[in-house]
Amino acid sequence: MNPTTRNRYIVPLSLVICLFFVWAISANLLPTMIRQLMKTCELTPFEASFTETAYWLAYFICPIPIAMFMKRYTYKAGIIFGLLMAAAGALLFFPAAVIKEYWFYLCVFFVIATGMCFLETAANPYVTVLGAPESAHRRLNLAQSFNGLGAFISAMFISKIILSGDSYTRDTLPANFTGGWEAYIEAETSAMKGPYAALALMLVIIAVIFIFSKLPKINEGHSSSGKLINFGVFKRSHLAKGVVAQFFYNGGQTAINSLFLVYCCSYAGISESTATTFFGIYMLAFLLGRWVGTMLMSKFKASNMLTVYSLANVVLCIVITLFGGMVGLYAMIAVSFFMSIIYPTQFSLAITNLGDDTKSGSAFLVMAIVGNACLPQLTAFIMMLDPMWYHIAYVVPMICFMVCAYYGFRGHKIIN
Repeated sequence: MNPTTRNRYIVPLSLVICLFFVWAISANLLPTMIRQLMKTCELTPFEASFTETAYWLAYFICPIPIAMFMKRYTYKAGIIFGLLMAAAGALLFFPAAVIKEYWFYLCVFFVIATGMCFLETAANPYVTVLGAPESAHRRLNLAQSFNGLGAFISAMFISKIILSGDSYTRDTLPANFTGGWEAYIEAETSAMKGPYAALALMLVIIAVIFIFSKLPKINEGHSSSGKLINFGVFKRSHLAKGVVAQFFYNGGQTAINSLFLVYCCSYAGISESTATTFFGIYMLAFLLGRWVGTMLMSKFKASNMLTVYSLANVVLCIVITLFGGMVGLYAMIAVSFFMSIIYPTQFSLAITNLGDDTKSGSAFLVMAIVGNACLPQLTAFIMMLDPMWYHIAYVVPMICFMVCAYYGFRGHKIIN
């Protein structure tokens, strides 16, 4: 690629990288919100885990119409619409704080996720074509490293704003607590409004910047179909297997992420304030893994790294399953490091050589995130069956990473 072309891509690539940052903040607030909604709506871990279902269900329902929208219009139009929709969803936390009903919170998360789904459906493939094809895997991992930065900020800092450190039930609330149970619930509910108001403001600012920015039109090649969405893309085996691999990866990752604070507080015997610090370290490991993985990808094949990283997580999940407790907690931090490159690497391998069907392939890969809407719930259900053997539940993410290892070893190969 000549220097002029490279410079033409710097500004749009930088803008798109901002999207990875903001949707990471949104998605990685979910574990904190699960813990918080357990308090404010008096839920069990299993009931609260449906927060993930509401959020990620949007990623199953919306990608196809979103891909059709962007194929008829542009990536830019999809990005702007998604930013504004997510901002509107974040502002719904104000009426939610008044209603205080779990079903309303689930609707709020669905709206936010729909907006974020626009961003993800557009940004991942856009990054892969903003430059030389041979560096697409590395470029997407670099962009996704800012996703890791957003995840770290959510876990280490925003979680501490939302979570007070107090975890009372109606029976354990101190008798001298000012205002009683109603005041406690009001304070815990109000703590959620500020971070989401700030997120809405950030999203609106980024949308305005995109409105007045010029993004290059990308030529993805000749279409194999004149349709707005092409289901025939599933004939490409590396894409079809990539969708399956993404389903299991997302489910495995979210099973560990979403239950991390519950694991710390309910099973490892850690206070809520200390647990949020561990959660920050957990996400820092994810961020470091992205940066290290991006650097290593300049020397090693992306598919080989995917295989090695996935197998490392299989071994670490076995450690969690056998030991639980603090040993399991430290193993989860290591899992976070090795999870870091799996999603973007599988995504870029799966859309390789799809041409004008890239938007269709991207839509199906984003739909695979629906794994987040069912596998974490399965993990939570197994976890609550027997409090003495809660760690057996981590056999679920172990199986997920085995599927990822297969995709890196053989499934990614383009054979048709």
